[in-house]
Order: sequence, then structure tokens, then C-alpha cells
Amino acid sequence: MRHKVLWSFILVISLAFFAASLVPEVRAADAPRMTKEELKGMLGSSDLIVVDVRAGRDWTSSEFKIQGAVRGDPGDVASWAGKYDKTKTIVLYCA
Repeated sequence: MRHKVLWSFILVISLAFFAASLVPEVRAADAPRMTKEELKGMLGSSDLIVVDVRAGRDWTSSEFKIQGAVRGDPGDVASWAGKYDKTKTIVLYCA
């Protein structure tokens, strides 16, 4: 019985690694960028979502916030990343 459980565990782990290898690697360098002038030109558009992901004191102590931006906790991306419309331009703002 113990042998069967061990092989089942190995199979599950192997499948997990195989599935993970199918997901393309995403790097920050691959993300499209825009200038502040480009962003300024888009502010107020219904096709734009600005997510402020500044961490800790950078966010709480800043007197500069982009009007209309929503807050996204950079430590808990999984809780908010999927709720935005993927057909819109989503800008992540950090300092």
C-alpha cells in the first residue's frame, strides 16, 4: 500500500511539473511600457484601468495619486488580477 501511495505521489508531482512547463514564462522585461505622456493622453478613457501597485509607505505616504486609479496590493496579486476586463488597457503603476 505504501508503495502505491508513493508512486501516486510521484505521478502527481510529475504531472504538476509537466503542466507548469507548458505555461509560457512571463518576465517584466516582456511587458509593454508607456511614457507618462502616453498615459496622460489616455486618462479619462473608459478603455483604461490604472492599478496603483506601489508598496507600503510608497503608497500610503504619497501625496501624488493618479485620479481614477484603483489600489492593487502588490503582495496579493492573485486576489485582484483576474477581476479586470482584459479587453481594456490595464496599466500597473509603481514608483
